Parts: sequence; structure tokens; C-alpha cells
Amino acid sequence: MTAIDDDPAPSATLIGRPAGSAVIVRCLAEQAHEPSRRMLQRVFGVDPLGADARSWYAGALGELRVARRLNRLGDGWRVLHAVPVGSGESDIDHVVVGPAGVFTINTKHHDGARVWVGARRILVNGQPTDHVRNAAHESARATRLLREALGENVPVRSAIVIVGARELTIQRQPATVEVMTDQRLLSWLRTRRATTIDVDAVAAVVSRPDTWHASGVDAIAHPDLDGFTALRDEVDQAHAIRSLWIAAAGFGTAAVALALSWPAMGSLFGW
Repeated sequence: MTAIDDDPAPSATLIGRPAGSAVIVRCLAEQAHEPSRRMLQRVFGVDPLGADARSWYAGALGELRVARRLNRLGDGWRVLHAVPVGSGESDIDHVVVGPAGVFTINTKHHDGARVWVGARRILVNGQPTDHVRNAAHESARATRLLREALGENVPVRSAIVIVGARELTIQRQPATVEVMTDQRLLSWLRTRRATTIDVDAVAAVVSRPDTWHASGVDAIAHPDLDGFTALRDEVDQAHAIRSLWIAAAGFGTAAVALALSWPAMGSLFGW
């Protein structure tokens, strides 16, 4: 991916902002309230994540996964992550500027879920969500903010990227947003019809925090990436330990079953 060339210092831009920054900050803030696991809990691989941190953790993993794909778009594309927007703590997961225009990408991590997409609604395991409405609102707001910053109309299209779902059924694409898996994202972006926008000029404006947020650069939260990496390692290690215990339990059950059935097998086969 080609870097955005811009005059402001990096600290005053959104260039290089880590993917998932906002959700990582929230995840670690919630996790800070959780007590450390006891030795026995560690031995048995008890999940270290607290209930309040779990959804933020999953969200961060989803955004990081989509970011890795977007960062492979190549020359001619500009990608920003975790763009603060509005006047509060909201952010746009990813903003993409390229030959096909400007896109807001909303990542939804629904690990192991069944996702159904209709013209007006997305269901997750049969439960309705506000994903379509929120994504449409996000792109409409982005269009307005860019019009104010650029002095011209640059339509922003929106995509919802589903990560980790067991099953994705698209009965009909919503009129206001495109829904897809992260595997399809790059090909979808690359095959959109080219526009006449000046990618560099638009990208320079898009990279300014004051384009998006009332507080400008002050809205940029800096996540503790080392702390999140340590938490992720701890979660992965706990999962691996639980898997070993499950495998061991399965082996033990099989051994007991074999011992109990051995006399009957001896009679059957004349041992």
C-alpha cells in the first residue's frame, strides 16, 4: 500500500493509526477491572477475559484481520484505521480512498455464528441487528463531513465485512450497503467502477483528524499495543491448555470404555 504523503506531522494525522485502536483501548480498560487468575485457574486454562471485555476483544481481532487484508491493496489506494468521528467516542473501523472513490468499512466479528442478510436487516443467529442502519448512517455522515472539508461532493460508499461466521447467507444485498466476508473485500474494492477523484488530494483531507472529529487531534486515543499483545498471548495460551485438557479427557474416557468392554470382547472373539 502506498503511504499517504501529507504535510502535517504524523502526530497530527491519522496516518499509521493502528487498526482497532478504539476497541483495544476499551478492551484493556474493561479488562483492568478483572482480578488476576489464580494458579489453579491457569493450570486448567480458565479464560482470562472478563465478560465486559470479551466483545471489545472480539471486535479488535476482527478489525485487525480486516486491516491486514486492506493493507495489501497496493499502489493507488490509501487506507486509514480507527478514524474518530463526530464529537464523542465513535469511530469508523476503516476508511479507504482509491480509484473507485471513498469507502467506509465496518467490521463485524461474529465468530461461529450463522448470519443472514436481507434487504433491510442482518440477522445473527436469528437475532436482528442494527448493522445496516448504522453502516448507512456512517457513510452518510462521512459524505457530509468530506463535502464540508473538500468543498465538493464526494460520495462515500459503505461495506459491512463479516468476520468469523460459520455461515453467511445473503438473500438480498441492502440498497445502502454491501455485505461480504473479509475474503471477498479486496476483489470487491478493486472491481468497483473508477471515479475521477484526485486520490492524493482526497486522501490528504481524509487523513486530518479535524475532518472527522470536533476535537481534532485531541480525539486520537493511543492504545497500549504491548498490553493488548500480552492479553492476546494469555488468551491463546489458556485456549491451548483447555484443548489439551479436553483431549486428555477424551483419551481417558476412551481408555475406561476399552477397559470395561475388554471382557466382553474377549468372550466374543475367544480371547
